[in-house]
Formats: sequence, C-alpha cells, structure tokens
Amino acid sequence: MPQRSLLLHRLKSVSMDVLARPVEGATVTADIKHYPFLAIVGQEEIKMALILAMLNPMVGGVLLIGPRGTGKTTAVRGLVELMPLTRRSRCPYGCEPEAAETWGMDAICPDCAQKLARGEDIMGFDRMRLIELPLNARLEDVVGGIDERIALEQKRVRLSRGILSYAHRNVLYIDEVNLLADEIVDAILDAAALGYYNVRRGPLAGTYQARFTLIGSMNPEEGSLRPQIMDRFGLRVVVSGLAEAEERLEVYHRVRTFADNPHEFLALYSPETVVFTEELVQARELLPKVTVTPEAKQMTLDLVNTLQIASSRAEIVTLEAARAHAAADGRTEATVEDVSAVAPMALRQRRSQFMVDYFEESEEEKEEIKAILNKAKR
Repeated sequence: MPQRSLLLHRLKSVSMDVLARPVEGATVTADIKHYPFLAIVGQEEIKMALILAMLNPMVGGVLLIGPRGTGKTTAVRGLVELMPLTRRSRCPYGCEPEAAETWGMDAICPDCAQKLARGEDIMGFDRMRLIELPLNARLEDVVGGIDERIALEQKRVRLSRGILSYAHRNVLYIDEVNLLADEIVDAILDAAALGYYNVRRGPLAGTYQARFTLIGSMNPEEGSLRPQIMDRFGLRVVVSGLAEAEERLEVYHRVRTFADNPHEFLALYSPETVVFTEELVQARELLPKVTVTPEAKQMTLDLVNTLQIASSRAEIVTLEAARAHAAADGRTEATVEDVSAVAPMALRQRRSQFMVDYFEESEEEKEEIKAILNKAKR
C-alpha cells in the first residue's frame, strides 16, 4: 500500500498566514512573475480540475466558465511552475522519431533524418509549457503556413510550424474560447481528435503532431460555445465569485503584496510550490497502477444513464478523473468516493435537452410506424 499523499489536502488549504512568514532561504526564478497557483484563495474546484488534467491527459482538459475577475486565467497561468518534465524534440521544426516511424523519413527534416540514421537521439527532457492561443490569431498562425522570413531572406519556400504544433506535449490555453472563429475551432477539434494535423499550401505539405492538454476559459455573458468543442473538454468548472468576506479581503491582501514585490511574494510560496510539484510528479508516476473498483464503474454508468447523457466521453472522463483523484491521494484504487468527487465536473453540461426531446420524438414516430405496419398486415 503506497504512502498517502498530502497533495489533495495541500491543494485545498495552503495556510492563510503565508504573508506573515519570513523569506530567508526561499528562492525563486527571477524571470517568472506569474501569480503562484497555490496563492489562489478558495476556488477549490478550479484548482482540482486543473491538477487532475495535469495528472492524467486522458481526462481531456478543462473548461472554466464564469464572469470576469474570478481567477480563471490567473489559475491557468499559475500552472507554469507546477508543470512536469516531458520528452521534447530538440529540433526547431519539432521532428520526432514517432513521426518518421508513422509517416516515413520524409516527415522529418534532413538533419534529424541523418541523426536517426546514426543512432542519435533527437529528443530530450524539458518542462511542459503553457502555450496561449491569442484571440486574434489567424488560421495560418494556428496550423502553420509559408515561412515568410525564409522566403524573403533566403528566397526559399518552406512551411513553418503553427501554434498547434508548438502545443504538442504541452498545455494549450484558449481564453475567451467561445469567441474563436469557426475555422480555428474546427482546426483545433481535428487536431485534438487525431493527435496530429496536415497542412497543404500549394505544392508544399506537412504533417505535425499535436497531442496537447486543452484548457479553455469563457464568460457566458459574451456568448455560448459550440457543442462540438464543448464536448471536447473533459472537466467543466462553473466559476463564481467568492462568497465569504474574509476570503475576498485575503485576495486583496495577496494581490496587493504581489503587485508591490512579485519576487518576494513568489519566494513566500516557493517552499509549498516545491513540495507540491514533487508530490504531483509522484502522483503521475503512480497513475498507471491505479485501477477502478467495479462499484465505482457501476456508479458512473448509473449516473450517465440517469442524466440521459449520450456522449461516451462522459464515462471516459469520469473514470479517468477518478483514477487521477485516487493517484493524487496516493492510492492505487479509485472508489465510489473518487467518482463522487469528480462527477460534478465531468458530467455537468453534457446533457442536451434538444437531443433528449429529439430521441423521444423519434421513438414515438417509430412506434407510430410499427402500428401502421401491423395494421397493414391484418
């Protein structure tokens, strides 16, 4: 039986007296000024959803839904310091051995092809990154296109990587995801479904890998999200403002302190961040060993059936999130308690009343046709 982790407990309650601590001995990287994830007051469901998605890519990402000023973007950007190491291509074009094995040596650049032929490794370890998709991004920015710099400087035509390619093995964050142009949404959906995408510009063609954790945020006041992309987000968190006056005042104190001296504020949270990151790595290593009890599986199926959810992603997301929740708690068995903890995030806003009514009308029509056929046979 593995040792129980404090990860979940630490996620829910970093002590409220952090601001009173001395900073001697604490260190922080000088060029990082994101508000620390563990300094966020309250909003446990936001933090839980993001950590589960980081632990287990099979969860399928997170969608944060709520009004402005509730900490959505701050929480996502705060993940940077918690991100684990991942295998990453050393090539500026993102070449990987997997691409050569799948699509042939033409799928990688000549330099990487020569290195692979010599038995050299073109991959290395690096921390996962947060790739943000600008709201004003063009389709060519997202998928890639003709490299204009090379075309002008070297008089050669070459395809450049897009944002989706840079998001491979990373976290892709889309703020105001409901305001994206349809063509960009379609490109993201295709890449998320396949794990790669194709680009063709005249005689040039390229295939890029794009397996990423998708995180989005939106303000429902500014418009709804297309059902196709809504279904792609594994966990959905409805974010509201903090209700307790004490918590709201604590937010003010922390934000003010961070604004006055970001580096000192980060140093205050550095010890918790280091420990939390270590426990996160341990949980990721434990995840492959986590199984789901039959009772937890049955509970999930009963929930999906009762809620009349058509998409099979409902079961997948719930059970994978339950596995991640168990791993975060240092356990190798996901139980009904784990399902109960993640089900609201995994199952909310998956039921379509339109489809429920549609299926009911179709069933009524089917019975009507059967009755007519039976009558005709007599």
